[in-house]
Amino acid sequence: MSDDEVEFITPPNKLQSKVTMSAGGVDPATLARAEAVIASLQGNYLQWVEDDLTNLQGAYERAMSDPSNRRVHISEIFRIAHDVKGQGGSFGYQLMTVIATYLCRMVEKIENPGPEHMAVIKLHIDALRLVITQRMEGTGGAAGESLVKGLEAVIGKISR
Repeated sequence: MSDDEVEFITPPNKLQSKVTMSAGGVDPATLARAEAVIASLQGNYLQWVEDDLTNLQGAYERAMSDPSNRRVHISEIFRIAHDVKGQGGSFGYQLMTVIATYLCRMVEKIENPGPEHMAVIKLHIDALRLVITQRMEGTGGAAGESLVKGLEAVIGKISR
């Protein structure tokens, strides 16, 4: 092949072979089965997220007690929050997704994590725990809206 020629390589679409499609899109029966499986896992989600919250708290405590390695511990906080973010909405806890998204975005921007950053990380962890403890499904209604507005205000103060 000369320098003037371009070769386009189309990767295989393996997903297409795994999803039954009808003229109208995804097969409704397949979609219903998938939704039933997700619904059956909701009880498991509460245990999984409790484990995630325990791990978040542990990473936060390590970040507080080991400031020389704080960036490593904050990376762990990001990883766990990212998992929480991805699962919340799937199991009916959209507020978990919203709060975890704010936490991820905030820690991505921290260059030198100081006490004010650590305090806001702790607020996010506490907010996530509150959502699960109070079983604030969906967006959490008025309480969820207040919680999100409060976190936004605090993030705004340290972002200046």
